[in-house]
Amino acid sequence: MKNEPRAERAAHASSIAAEQSSVPDIEQGMGQRYHFLDDFLHLMFQPKSAIRVLPRTQEIRQREPQYQPLRQSKLRPNAGYHLPDPTMSTPVGSESPAIEVMTDLRRVAAVTVGRFASVNEANQTMIARGVRALFVVDDHYTLWGIITATDVLGGKPVQITQQRGIRHDEVTVRDIMTPVDRLEVIDLSDVLRARVGDVVLTLERSGRQHALVVDQSWDSAAGQRQMVRGIFSLTQIARQLGITPQGPEIGSSFAEIAAAIRS
Repeated sequence: MKNEPRAERAAHASSIAAEQSSVPDIEQGMGQRYHFLDDFLHLMFQPKSAIRVLPRTQEIRQREPQYQPLRQSKLRPNAGYHLPDPTMSTPVGSESPAIEVMTDLRRVAAVTVGRFASVNEANQTMIARGVRALFVVDDHYTLWGIITATDVLGGKPVQITQQRGIRHDEVTVRDIMTPVDRLEVIDLSDVLRARVGDVVLTLERSGRQHALVVDQSWDSAAGQRQMVRGIFSLTQIARQLGITPQGPEIGSSFAEIAAAIRS
């Protein structure tokens, strides 16, 4: 019983000590709050020119990804360069999407010729560029027609020379080309839903080795304008199917492709 007052006094003393020890923390917190308020008021009333702001360009530069330069070395003597590999074309089958055998003119530039060029010039352009069809265009990128290797090497130039009494080198592209008003085209939206077999059948029924694909474009001067977006070539389709046509006749090419599709 005699120890109880002493224990109570000790507990009371420790409680007072704890309260006193907490006073500096409170004062410190209040001091920090007043210090923050002083800084805020200082920024509020001092001139804007005295406030240092991180430049916007520096902020953007800090967020940009950090790139690393690639290692370079000297080219060795007798170096060569790669040539296009025809076997690198995308292998397809009859059920493959038709878009895989379309030459997209947004990716591959069309090979063109002028209307007044000679058929000899058109033939040389095809040989030099490794194609069998040319777009006939003017200086304003307007399409006037299409001329194919069959047109140039077939009987059309001979007929023109006989009818007009002119030399072969005087026959022009516009004399034997297929003009735009006689060209049949396929809408790109239909191509995106079609298969390779559908395209082959379309070419076979039209009796042509090429078919144009069109979409729509907006022109500030002409408004809505039909644009040739791509081209189907029977030769290209055969190549991607792994077929090498044995003869120049279009009928034999279709027969070989049809046989490959059925197999």
